[in-house]
Amino acid sequence: MQDQFEFTPKLQRLTYILMGIGLLALIFGIVNLFGAEGEEAHHLANARLWSNLLINTFFFFAIALIGTFFLAIQYAAEAAWATTLKRIMEAISSFVPVGGVLLIIIFLAGTFHLHHLYHWMDPDLYDPASPHYDEIIAGKQGYLNQPFFWARTLLYLGVWTFFTMRFRKRSLEADALDPSDTSLHFKNVRDAAIFLVFFGYSSSTASWDWIMSIDAHWFSTLFGWYVFASMFVSGITAIALVTIYLKSKGYLEFVNDSHIHDLGKFMFGISVFWTYLWFSQFMLIWYSNIPEEVTYFMTRIEDYNLPFFGMVVMNFIFPLLILMNSDYKRINYFIVMAGIVIILGHYMDVFNMIMPSAVGDQWFIGAAEIGGFLFFLGLFIFVVFKELTKAPLLAKGDPYMGESERFHY
Repeated sequence: MQDQFEFTPKLQRLTYILMGIGLLALIFGIVNLFGAEGEEAHHLANARLWSNLLINTFFFFAIALIGTFFLAIQYAAEAAWATTLKRIMEAISSFVPVGGVLLIIIFLAGTFHLHHLYHWMDPDLYDPASPHYDEIIAGKQGYLNQPFFWARTLLYLGVWTFFTMRFRKRSLEADALDPSDTSLHFKNVRDAAIFLVFFGYSSSTASWDWIMSIDAHWFSTLFGWYVFASMFVSGITAIALVTIYLKSKGYLEFVNDSHIHDLGKFMFGISVFWTYLWFSQFMLIWYSNIPEEVTYFMTRIEDYNLPFFGMVVMNFIFPLLILMNSDYKRINYFIVMAGIVIILGHYMDVFNMIMPSAVGDQWFIGAAEIGGFLFFLGLFIFVVFKELTKAPLLAKGDPYMGESERFHY
């Protein structure tokens, strides 16, 4: 049995190619920025560039964060079935510090007015004597102010990174202990409960701060849950795709069809949950027809018709048709096919959250958009698979490993 993953030169070259193509496209976007003629063209190129960076950084960071979240669920529930997938969750979560640093860079750029994605960061909006004074945004100054924004952001990223690294460190240390010594495992069980309480609040408020505040005049009480559902299904799908890839290469002999089936059930169930939240948010706002609320969806329906409704098909209709059948959830081909569509669909979901507010109807999917996705995909794969090489794929220090290996139903 192969228990130590080898990051082959072929796979490494693939990540370098993805990052290389993506970097060239991003450089092309920067060249367009400096070559834009006129203030309006320059502003549009700037908004497109930084929007792409935010979309990709947030999307892959969210997948990594769900790695930590799903791992914490297994600890807190003392669930045995997913113990064989523990190293995959830990590897995916290793992107959390990387994504956190990239997010800080994007927010710093906003603070120093290198971009204007966060319109509320302009101090003139809060000055009644200024011609740019905005009464609505000024009314939110108690929450939307830079010192408080940075305090929240650093708290989120700091706590999430701390628990991510702490779970991983103890998990590796437990492998060296006597099998009867479960002290480190149950310390993780305790910390997982603390993390989940913090995550329950911070995942919603982070989505308000980093995404919803781009539309500073608009708000939705369902938005935090909606973003969480999108994050959750993307993260579960990433775990399933990495698991199937490793199985195809002769690793994870202790992972069986029942584990894959359960991951497929999560993919299906959370896709339905996401659709419920999408429809609830859309229907309530559309039906009430309050101008300051419905404008959010009017912009997306009128100017982003294809990506807006296309992602509903990709995120609900397609998973529903493919993964509803119980037998299909045991067939790797169907999981991979559905998984690729789900990942792309929820990427489009994040695109729809951010891009309309940043560039309005002046959007298109060109080299910068495709290249940005490829660069971050390559970087994410590199970080995750590099982390997989650092420890055995079998977490023998976990007291539930034997039960997970025997998991069948």
